Amino acid sequence: MKIYKVKVNGKIYEVELESIEENTQEIQSPKQETKPSRNQGHAIKSPMQGTIQSILVKVGQKVKAGDSILILEAMKLENDITADQDYVIEEILVKVGDTVENNQALVKVS
Repeated sequence: MKIYKVKVNGKIYEVELESIEENTQEIQSPKQETKPSRNQGHAIKSPMQGTIQSILVKVGQKVKAGDSILILEAMKLENDITADQDYVIEEILVKVGDTVENNQALVKVS
C-alpha cells in the first residue's frame, strides 16, 4: 500500500493505493488457470463506469470472439463491449439506460 497526495481543483487529498497485480500474484499460484472454463460459467464485465446505450445480443444467441455485445457510454464516448471468446448468451444482467460500475457483470455467458 502506497500513500500519495493528489491535488484536485486546488484542494489536496491523501489517497492510499494498493497494487492489484501484487495481490493477485500472492493469491494465485503460477500454474493456476486464470480464465474460467466454460462449465463454470462466466460473465462479461464492464471495463469502466458508464451508461448502457444499447444491447446487441439476445438470450440464447451464440457469439464469436470479437462480436459486439453492447455499447457502453463513458465520458461522452461510445465503447463497444465485445466477447473475448466464443460464448452462448445465458442472461442479460443490465438494460438500456442503466449506469454500471467498473468490473460489474453485464452478461452471463457459457
